[in-house]
Amino acid sequence: MKTVAILLFPDLLMLDVAGPMDVFSIANRYLPPQEAYRIVTLAAGERTVRASNGLAMQADLLIEDAEPAYDLLLVPGGPGAYNDSHGALLAWLGRAAEASRRYGSICTGAFILGEAGLLEGRRVTTHWHYIERLAARCPGAEIETDQIYIRDGKLLTSGGVTAGIDLALGVVAEDHGRKLALDVAKVLLVVMQRQGGQAQFSPLAAGVVGDDSPIARVQNHVLEHLDEPFSIERMAALVAMSPRHFSRVFAREVKMTPMEFLQGARLDRARNLLETGDLPLKTVAYRSGFGSVRHMSFLFAEKLGLSPAQYRRQFS
Repeated sequence: MKTVAILLFPDLLMLDVAGPMDVFSIANRYLPPQEAYRIVTLAAGERTVRASNGLAMQADLLIEDAEPAYDLLLVPGGPGAYNDSHGALLAWLGRAAEASRRYGSICTGAFILGEAGLLEGRRVTTHWHYIERLAARCPGAEIETDQIYIRDGKLLTSGGVTAGIDLALGVVAEDHGRKLALDVAKVLLVVMQRQGGQAQFSPLAAGVVGDDSPIARVQNHVLEHLDEPFSIERMAALVAMSPRHFSRVFAREVKMTPMEFLQGARLDRARNLLETGDLPLKTVAYRSGFGSVRHMSFLFAEKLGLSPAQYRRQFS
Protein backbone atom coordinates (compact mmCIF):
# COMPACT_ATOMS: atom_id res chain seq x y z
CA MET A 1 0.00 0.00 0.00
CA LYS A 2 1.31 3.41 -0.99
CA THR A 3 0.64 6.40 1.28
CA VAL A 4 -0.15 9.77 -0.28
CA ALA A 5 0.01 12.70 2.16
CA ILE A 6 -1.43 16.14 1.39
CA LEU A 7 -0.65 19.16 3.52
CA LEU A 8 -3.48 21.47 4.56
CA PHE A 9 -3.06 25.11 5.57
CA PRO A 10 -5.36 28.14 5.86
CA ASP A 11 -6.53 29.78 2.62
CA LEU A 12 -5.60 26.86 0.38
CA LEU A 13 -7.34 26.20 -2.93
CA MET A 14 -9.85 23.42 -2.41
CA LEU A 15 -9.57 21.98 -5.92
CA ASP A 16 -5.81 21.54 -5.47
CA VAL A 17 -6.61 19.07 -2.70
CA ALA A 18 -9.81 17.47 -4.01
CA GLY A 19 -8.56 16.88 -7.58
CA PRO A 20 -5.55 14.68 -6.75
CA MET A 21 -7.39 13.00 -3.85
CA ASP A 22 -10.19 11.92 -6.19
CA VAL A 23 -7.69 10.56 -8.72
CA PHE A 24 -6.13 8.31 -6.08
CA SER A 25 -9.45 7.33 -4.48
CA ILE A 26 -10.95 6.38 -7.86
CA ALA A 27 -7.79 4.41 -8.68
CA ASN A 28 -8.47 2.43 -5.48
CA ARG A 29 -11.73 1.13 -7.01
CA TYR A 30 -9.63 -0.80 -9.52
CA LEU A 31 -6.81 -1.90 -7.23
CA PRO A 32 -6.61 -4.87 -4.86
CA PRO A 33 -6.54 -3.72 -1.20
CA GLN A 34 -2.86 -4.46 -0.76
CA GLU A 35 -1.99 -2.15 -3.70
CA ALA A 36 -4.46 0.65 -2.93
CA TYR A 37 -3.45 4.19 -2.04
CA ARG A 38 -3.77 5.29 1.56
CA ILE A 39 -4.59 9.01 1.56
CA VAL A 40 -3.89 11.17 4.61
CA THR A 41 -4.16 14.90 5.18
CA LEU A 42 -1.78 16.76 7.48
CA ALA A 43 -1.79 20.20 9.07
CA ALA A 44 0.40 22.31 11.34
CA GLY A 45 -0.89 23.99 14.47
CA GLU A 46 -4.61 23.22 14.16
CA ARG A 47 -6.29 20.33 12.39
CA THR A 48 -9.17 22.47 11.10
CA VAL A 49 -8.33 24.90 8.30
CA ARG A 50 -10.56 27.02 6.08
CA ALA A 51 -10.04 26.92 2.33
CA SER A 52 -10.07 30.04 0.16
CA ASN A 53 -13.66 29.24 -0.89
CA GLY A 54 -14.77 29.33 2.75
CA LEU A 55 -15.16 25.60 3.31
CA ALA A 56 -13.67 24.24 6.54
CA MET A 57 -11.49 21.13 6.24
CA GLN A 58 -10.17 18.88 8.99
CA ALA A 59 -6.80 17.18 8.65
CA ASP A 60 -6.34 13.58 9.70
CA LEU A 61 -3.18 14.38 11.65
CA LEU A 62 -1.01 17.19 12.88
CA ILE A 63 2.52 17.07 11.50
CA GLU A 64 4.03 16.36 14.92
CA ASP A 65 1.99 13.14 15.03
CA ALA A 66 2.58 12.22 11.39
CA GLU A 67 4.84 9.60 9.86
CA PRO A 68 8.31 10.78 8.81
CA ALA A 69 8.12 9.62 5.17
CA TYR A 70 5.58 8.98 2.42
CA ASP A 71 5.38 7.46 -1.01
CA LEU A 72 4.11 10.85 -2.21
CA LEU A 73 3.93 14.10 -0.23
CA LEU A 74 1.98 16.92 -1.91
CA VAL A 75 1.59 20.62 -1.08
CA PRO A 76 -1.47 22.34 -2.62
CA GLY A 77 -1.62 25.99 -3.62
CA GLY A 78 -3.89 28.91 -2.88
CA PRO A 79 -3.53 32.45 -1.52
CA GLY A 80 -2.22 31.07 1.76
CA ALA A 81 0.71 29.48 -0.07
CA TYR A 82 2.21 32.72 -1.38
CA ASN A 83 0.80 35.37 0.97
CA ASP A 84 1.56 33.73 4.34
CA SER A 85 4.72 32.42 6.01
CA HIS A 86 4.69 28.89 7.32
CA GLY A 87 7.07 28.85 10.26
CA ALA A 88 7.61 25.48 11.91
CA LEU A 89 5.99 23.68 8.99
CA LEU A 90 9.06 24.36 6.83
CA ALA A 91 11.58 22.41 8.90
CA TRP A 92 9.24 19.41 9.06
CA LEU A 93 8.54 19.68 5.32
CA GLY A 94 12.24 19.69 4.48
CA ARG A 95 12.84 16.52 6.50
CA ALA A 96 9.73 14.76 5.24
CA ALA A 97 10.44 15.62 1.60
CA GLU A 98 13.95 14.23 1.87
CA ALA A 99 12.70 11.03 3.52
CA SER A 100 9.77 10.51 1.12
CA ARG A 101 9.98 8.60 -2.14
CA ARG A 102 8.38 11.51 -4.03
CA TYR A 103 7.22 14.98 -3.10
CA GLY A 104 5.81 17.94 -4.94
CA SER A 105 3.30 20.73 -5.29
CA ILE A 106 0.06 21.59 -7.00
CA CYS A 107 -0.21 25.07 -8.52
CA THR A 108 1.20 27.74 -6.17
CA GLY A 109 2.12 25.16 -3.54
CA ALA A 110 5.54 25.57 -5.17
CA PHE A 111 5.93 28.74 -3.10
CA ILE A 112 5.88 26.70 0.11
CA LEU A 113 8.40 24.22 -1.31
CA GLY A 114 10.58 27.17 -2.27
CA GLU A 115 10.22 28.68 1.20
CA ALA A 116 11.46 25.36 2.58
CA GLY A 117 14.51 25.46 0.26
CA LEU A 118 13.34 22.49 -1.81
CA LEU A 119 13.42 24.11 -5.28
CA GLU A 120 17.04 25.18 -5.44
CA GLY A 121 18.62 23.99 -8.69
CA ARG A 122 15.49 22.07 -9.70
CA ARG A 123 13.25 22.22 -12.77
CA VAL A 124 9.82 23.35 -11.56
CA THR A 125 6.59 24.97 -12.68
CA THR A 126 3.55 26.65 -11.17
CA HIS A 127 0.40 28.43 -12.32
CA TRP A 128 1.23 30.60 -15.36
CA HIS A 129 0.02 33.75 -13.57
CA TYR A 130 2.61 33.29 -10.79
CA ILE A 131 5.67 32.28 -12.82
CA GLU A 132 7.45 35.66 -12.47
CA ARG A 133 6.58 35.93 -8.78
CA LEU A 134 8.00 32.45 -8.10
CA ALA A 135 11.14 33.30 -10.10
CA ALA A 136 11.68 36.37 -7.91
CA ARG A 137 11.16 34.33 -4.73
CA CYS A 138 13.28 31.39 -5.84
CA PRO A 139 16.06 32.68 -8.14
CA GLY A 140 17.96 29.39 -7.85
CA ALA A 141 15.12 27.36 -9.40
CA GLU A 142 14.87 26.60 -13.12
CA ILE A 143 11.27 27.57 -13.77
CA GLU A 144 9.46 26.17 -16.81
CA THR A 145 6.65 28.38 -18.12
CA ASP A 146 4.59 26.08 -20.33
CA GLN A 147 4.48 22.65 -18.69
CA ILE A 148 1.30 21.14 -17.22
CA TYR A 149 3.50 19.26 -14.76
CA ILE A 150 7.19 18.44 -14.43
CA ARG A 151 9.12 15.56 -12.89
CA ASP A 152 12.68 16.34 -11.75
CA GLY A 153 14.02 13.36 -9.87
CA LYS A 154 11.61 12.75 -7.02
CA LEU A 155 10.23 16.30 -7.21
CA LEU A 156 6.93 16.82 -9.05
CA THR A 157 5.41 20.25 -9.62
CA SER A 158 2.32 21.20 -11.60
CA GLY A 159 0.74 24.20 -13.24
CA GLY A 160 -2.48 25.80 -12.08
CA VAL A 161 -5.35 24.16 -10.24
CA THR A 162 -6.67 21.31 -12.44
CA ALA A 163 -3.10 20.46 -13.45
CA GLY A 164 -2.97 18.64 -10.11
CA ILE A 165 -5.26 16.04 -11.69
CA ASP A 166 -2.78 15.60 -14.57
CA LEU A 167 0.07 15.17 -12.08
CA ALA A 168 -1.88 12.61 -10.05
CA LEU A 169 -2.83 10.67 -13.19
CA GLY A 170 0.86 10.61 -14.11
CA VAL A 171 1.68 9.14 -10.70
CA VAL A 172 -1.01 6.45 -11.11
CA ALA A 173 0.36 5.59 -14.56
CA GLU A 174 3.87 5.32 -13.12
CA ASP A 175 2.73 3.14 -10.24
CA HIS A 176 0.15 0.92 -11.93
CA GLY A 177 0.34 1.42 -15.69
CA ARG A 178 -1.25 3.67 -18.28
CA LYS A 179 -4.43 1.60 -18.59
CA LEU A 180 -5.44 2.19 -14.99
CA ALA A 181 -4.67 5.90 -15.28
CA LEU A 182 -6.78 6.04 -18.44
CA ASP A 183 -9.67 4.30 -16.66
CA VAL A 184 -9.50 6.90 -13.88
CA ALA A 185 -9.35 9.74 -16.42
CA LYS A 186 -12.49 8.39 -18.11
CA VAL A 187 -14.37 8.36 -14.78
CA LEU A 188 -13.32 11.98 -14.22
CA LEU A 189 -14.17 12.96 -17.82
CA VAL A 190 -10.68 14.35 -18.42
CA VAL A 191 -8.03 13.50 -21.00
CA MET A 192 -4.84 11.64 -20.12
CA GLN A 193 -2.68 13.90 -22.28
CA ARG A 194 -3.68 17.50 -22.89
CA GLN A 195 -2.92 19.14 -26.20
CA GLY A 196 -0.60 22.08 -25.57
CA GLY A 197 0.68 23.48 -22.31
CA GLN A 198 -0.12 26.36 -19.98
CA ALA A 199 0.69 28.96 -22.65
CA GLN A 200 -2.69 28.38 -24.28
CA PHE A 201 -4.32 29.87 -21.15
CA SER A 202 -1.99 32.83 -20.57
CA PRO A 203 -1.41 36.08 -22.48
CA LEU A 204 1.75 35.98 -24.57
CA ALA A 205 2.38 39.71 -25.05
CA ALA A 206 3.73 41.81 -22.20
CA GLY A 207 1.57 44.60 -20.84
CA VAL A 208 2.17 48.19 -21.91
CA VAL A 209 4.94 49.53 -19.68
CA GLY A 210 3.61 53.06 -19.04
CA ASP A 211 1.47 55.71 -20.68
CA ASP A 212 4.14 58.36 -21.13
CA SER A 213 7.26 56.43 -22.09
CA PRO A 214 8.57 56.11 -25.68
CA ILE A 215 8.40 52.32 -25.42
CA ALA A 216 4.76 52.49 -24.31
CA ARG A 217 3.96 54.65 -27.33
CA VAL A 218 5.48 52.03 -29.61
CA GLN A 219 3.58 49.22 -27.88
CA ASN A 220 0.27 51.07 -28.18
CA HIS A 221 0.92 51.89 -31.84
CA VAL A 222 1.73 48.25 -32.61
CA LEU A 223 -1.41 47.04 -30.81
CA GLU A 224 -3.54 49.51 -32.77
CA HIS A 225 -2.03 48.53 -36.16
CA LEU A 226 -1.36 44.79 -35.80
CA ASP A 227 -2.57 44.10 -39.34
CA GLU A 228 0.33 46.17 -40.72
CA PRO A 229 3.91 44.93 -41.26
CA PHE A 230 6.45 45.90 -38.59
CA SER A 231 10.22 45.69 -38.33
CA ILE A 232 12.68 46.82 -35.68
CA GLU A 233 13.53 49.76 -37.92
CA ARG A 234 9.90 50.87 -38.25
CA MET A 235 9.25 50.60 -34.51
CA ALA A 236 12.45 52.48 -33.67
CA ALA A 237 11.56 55.25 -36.12
CA LEU A 238 8.28 55.86 -34.29
CA VAL A 239 10.25 57.28 -31.36
CA ALA A 240 13.28 58.59 -33.25
CA MET A 241 15.71 56.00 -31.89
CA SER A 242 18.34 53.95 -33.65
CA PRO A 243 17.25 50.31 -34.08
CA ARG A 244 20.07 49.09 -31.85
CA HIS A 245 19.33 51.53 -29.02
CA PHE A 246 15.59 50.95 -29.33
CA SER A 247 16.02 47.17 -29.09
CA ARG A 248 18.19 47.51 -25.99
CA VAL A 249 15.78 49.91 -24.23
CA PHE A 250 12.73 47.86 -25.21
CA ALA A 251 14.22 44.60 -23.89
CA ARG A 252 15.23 46.30 -20.63
CA GLU A 253 11.79 47.81 -20.00
CA VAL A 254 9.52 45.08 -21.36
CA LYS A 255 11.62 41.98 -20.56
CA MET A 256 11.25 40.69 -24.11
CA THR A 257 12.54 41.75 -27.51
CA PRO A 258 10.41 43.97 -29.78
CA MET A 259 9.79 41.06 -32.18
CA GLU A 260 8.80 38.76 -29.31
CA PHE A 261 6.29 41.39 -28.20
CA LEU A 262 4.97 41.73 -31.76
CA GLN A 263 4.62 37.99 -32.19
CA GLY A 264 2.92 37.58 -28.81
CA ALA A 265 0.53 40.46 -29.54
CA ARG A 266 -0.44 38.90 -32.87
CA LEU A 267 -1.03 35.53 -31.28
CA ASP A 268 -3.13 37.12 -28.54
CA ARG A 269 -5.19 39.02 -31.15
CA ALA A 270 -5.75 35.81 -33.13
CA ARG A 271 -6.73 33.91 -29.99
CA ASN A 272 -9.26 36.60 -29.08
CA LEU A 273 -10.78 36.51 -32.56
CA LEU A 274 -10.99 32.70 -32.45
CA GLU A 275 -12.57 32.74 -28.98
CA THR A 276 -15.20 35.39 -29.65
CA GLY A 277 -16.36 34.86 -33.23
CA ASP A 278 -16.55 32.57 -36.23
CA LEU A 279 -14.46 34.51 -38.73
CA PRO A 280 -12.70 32.38 -41.36
CA LEU A 281 -9.10 31.50 -40.45
CA LYS A 282 -7.86 33.55 -43.40
CA THR A 283 -9.57 36.66 -41.97
CA VAL A 284 -8.21 35.97 -38.49
CA ALA A 285 -4.71 35.65 -39.91
CA TYR A 286 -5.04 38.92 -41.86
CA ARG A 287 -6.47 40.94 -38.97
CA SER A 288 -3.75 39.65 -36.65
CA GLY A 289 -0.95 40.56 -39.05
CA PHE A 290 0.27 37.05 -39.87
CA GLY A 291 -0.21 37.43 -43.59
CA SER A 292 -1.24 33.82 -44.13
CA VAL A 293 -3.03 30.97 -42.38
CA ARG A 294 0.09 28.86 -42.86
CA HIS A 295 2.29 31.29 -40.92
CA MET A 296 -0.35 31.66 -38.19
CA SER A 297 -0.72 27.88 -37.91
CA PHE A 298 3.04 27.40 -37.63
CA LEU A 299 3.27 29.85 -34.73
CA PHE A 300 0.20 28.42 -32.98
CA ALA A 301 1.77 24.97 -33.11
CA GLU A 302 5.16 26.26 -31.96
CA LYS A 303 3.92 28.49 -29.10
CA LEU A 304 0.66 26.86 -28.02
CA GLY A 305 0.90 23.25 -29.15
CA LEU A 306 -2.43 23.58 -30.99
CA SER A 307 -3.59 24.52 -34.47
CA PRO A 308 -5.88 27.58 -34.78
CA ALA A 309 -8.82 25.26 -35.52
CA GLN A 310 -8.07 23.15 -32.42
CA TYR A 311 -7.76 26.31 -30.34
CA ARG A 312 -11.17 27.52 -31.54
CA ARG A 313 -12.80 24.17 -30.70
CA GLN A 314 -11.25 24.16 -27.24
CA PHE A 315 -11.91 27.76 -26.19
CA SER A 316 -14.85 29.15 -28.15
